[in-house]
Amino acid sequence: TESKYRRHGGTLKTRSTELGSAVTGSSLATVLPASAFKSIVLSSESRRELAKQAKVTKEERRAQIDGRHRYLISRLADGIDLSEQQVEETIISDDKFQLIEQFFAPSGLKKLLFFYQDVLQQKLNASSRSDQSMNSLPQKKLFITTGSTEDFTGTCAFFLRISDEVITTSNVSQVVDFGMYDCTNGNILQGLEFFLSQIMIPVLKSQQNWGAVKEGLKNSQIQEFLSSVDKFNIEDKIQLTKVDIDIYVRNLQNPSDYITAG
Repeated sequence: TESKYRRHGGTLKTRSTELGSAVTGSSLATVLPASAFKSIVLSSESRRELAKQAKVTKEERRAQIDGRHRYLISRLADGIDLSEQQVEETIISDDKFQLIEQFFAPSGLKKLLFFYQDVLQQKLNASSRSDQSMNSLPQKKLFITTGSTEDFTGTCAFFLRISDEVITTSNVSQVVDFGMYDCTNGNILQGLEFFLSQIMIPVLKSQQNWGAVKEGLKNSQIQEFLSSVDKFNIEDKIQLTKVDIDIYVRNLQNPSDYITAG
């Protein structure tokens, strides 16, 4: 909108090419319609209301935290090198907080996943009053995930329940296992190889109780299973040479030629 201002008869007159009419007065209210102010006020009030609701929700969740949550928080803080206060604030602010309660419930979720990785954060660039823009800057963030909605590019911290019974403050350390899986820079296979070779295989080889398999490590099927897992290594591989098949099939005329080619 282009506006021209001039003094006339002791008052300020404003002419706007967008509004298409001249209005008299020094207040912005004489230029903008009442509906515009209503929108601004509602937008501001809505933001304050949302912030108020978010604060109430956080405090309600904070009041729910007990020994079970403290166990999760302490494991995450140790593994990711964050303070327990930082982890707690992250958890009670997460929109997937309810997954923790579903994990604790009897016959609840079998796993609870946390990603700690770079996430693009929208930041306002206000260096120029005339040109405000939004910049996307990567920032490390810890968040709860189902594992199916976000790309995995950093570290995954996971909790696995080994029983269907309800998780309580007294049994959480016995029925919940904790582990971490590193996928820095998107190297998922290398992270898997390290996880298997340095963590899972040593644990499996030291396992004494194999459930219904009474022989334990002496059982041939368990030995075969451990051997196949032990051989998993993405660095050691067989590279097959690419072959020009045409030179082998060009002159095949009868079954004996096929046998010779084979």
